[in-house]
Amino acid sequence: MDKSKQPFRKSKLSFRRRLPPIGSGDRIDYRNMSLISRFISEQGKILSRRVNRLTLKQQRLITIAIKQARILSSLPFLNNEKQFERAESTPRTAGPRARNK
Repeated sequence: MDKSKQPFRKSKLSFRRRLPPIGSGDRIDYRNMSLISRFISEQGKILSRRVNRLTLKQQRLITIAIKQARILSSLPFLNNEKQFERAESTPRTAGPRARNK
């Protein structure tokens, strides 16, 4: 049979399911910093559920744990290291509104 005359077939390759990022033994808690830090971006934002591949219940628990850790100051609200470096490197100059007496 010609390839052009063959009926369309789905590939026999099975999709490999990714393992969930949170194992059954991991406890979602504000003290578990190694777990919480996996779900925060470089800027300090909580990553979305789609990016994390979490269930709705897990995402809610992670969000609550991150917020508790921020309030207890074991986790910063923002990661401003890059902003501080940029602010220090640019010198301030008097703009056009500077008064001359």
